[in-house]
Amino acid sequence: MTRRLPAAPPRQFSTWLLGAGLVALVVASFASLPLQWSAFFSPDAATVTMEFLAGFAPPETAPAFLRKTALAALETLSMSAIGTLLAVGGGLALSLPASGRVKRVQRIVARAVLNVLRSIPELVWASLLLVAAGLGPFAGTLALAAHTSGVLGRLFADALENTDPHPQRSLVANGASPGAAFCYATLPQTLPQMLSYTLYRWENNIRAAAVLGVVGAGGLGQMLKFHLSLFQMQSAATVIIAMLLLVALVDAASFALRRAITR
Repeated sequence: MTRRLPAAPPRQFSTWLLGAGLVALVVASFASLPLQWSAFFSPDAATVTMEFLAGFAPPETAPAFLRKTALAALETLSMSAIGTLLAVGGGLALSLPASGRVKRVQRIVARAVLNVLRSIPELVWASLLLVAAGLGPFAGTLALAAHTSGVLGRLFADALENTDPHPQRSLVANGASPGAAFCYATLPQTLPQMLSYTLYRWENNIRAAAVLGVVGAGGLGQMLKFHLSLFQMQSAATVIIAMLLLVALVDAASFALRRAITR
């Protein structure tokens, strides 16, 4: 005997209005942009693209250049790792008041700081910090730390808000200090989720660190900008391959760690 599915809930007028607004926004976006699809798929565009890509082959394989590329890759990896580590500390410090565990005013201030930190992209942070820290990886590391602190702080705060508060309240009621109750009851519940967020953001920071070099923040991005500006396409091809390999290795390592943590 088959059961009939329950009737669908009635759609509110605001839902239809929101859907119509999204459709109108998509249509207006296509209408306002001068998208030249015919020129993009023309034979001339294909010929120019193939000639441009042919200039990247074969990649530069001189031992001295490969050593230089490897050092730049290590610099990019270090920028992402240190920036993520600093962001974890900053995100944890801001997530506690942002999760509503203290006074309401502190929650509002912490949420506002997190919104500012994550709303400014890494490239903008790097451009601002280059003035104070100068050219090099230090400014890039601080830019990654600033933006990622806002992202991780918001994620950590949401994880703390969704945690069951009863274990911590039970420990406090039995005489434990609030700090000890938080470390032994609340933090173990959210720690796997926080570690997963951290590893995921480390993956993103590898890509961001490779791009930050374009504005002079060191690493592979700075090498790529230098060789492309001089039209040294073969050297640029080697740098691009190094970026792809670095991102692939970090993605694989992060995926394995996240699976080991969340099991």
